[in-house]
Amino acid sequence: MNDSASHVHRLPAEPGIWVLICGDLLVFSVFFLTYFHSRSENVASFMASQAHLNQKLGAINTLVLLSSSWFVALAVDAARRRVTRFVPLLFGVSLLCALTFGVIKVCEYTQKIHQGVYITTNDFYMYYYILTGIHLMHVVIGSGVLIAMMLFSRRLNGAPEKLRILESGASFWHLVDVLWVILFAIFYLVK
Repeated sequence: MNDSASHVHRLPAEPGIWVLICGDLLVFSVFFLTYFHSRSENVASFMASQAHLNQKLGAINTLVLLSSSWFVALAVDAARRRVTRFVPLLFGVSLLCALTFGVIKVCEYTQKIHQGVYITTNDFYMYYYILTGIHLMHVVIGSGVLIAMMLFSRRLNGAPEKLRILESGASFWHLVDVLWVILFAIFYLVK
C-alpha cells in the first residue's frame, strides 16, 4: 500500500457536533434574515441606533474571540502532534479570552442601560439585545466546553478518540467565533 492511500481524509470531530453546528447555523440564519427584513422596513431608525453602539468595544471583542479561536486551533494542532504539555495551557488562554469577551459584553450592556437604552427602546435594540444575548449564552456554554477540554487534555495519550473529543469542542468554539463575526458585522458595520 502506498503512502498516499494510507492517509484517510475525514471531517474533524464527532458527526453529532456537525449536526449541532448546522442546526445552530440554520437557526441563526433565520434570526439574521428576520433582522434584515425588519431593518429594510425602517433603515433610518436602525442606522441611527447603530451609530450609538460602541464600535471600539465591538472590535476589541472581535479580536478577543478571533484570538481565542486561534489558541484553540493551536491546542488541537499540538494535541495532533502529541506535544501535549502545552495543550491545557492553550485551552486556558482561550478560556481567558472567552471570559474577557463576556466582561466586555456585560460592560457594553451596562453602558447602554445607563444611557436609558433597553430591549424595548426600539426594534434595533430588541434585536441587538436578543441576538447578542443568545450569542453570550453560547460563549458561556463554550467556556464550559473550554474548561472541560482544558481538564480533559491533561490526560491525553495520543488516542484518536481523545483527539476527536478535542476536535468536537474546538469545532463548537469556532462556531461561537463565526457567529460573533457575523453579529459584529450586522450590528456594528453594515450601513
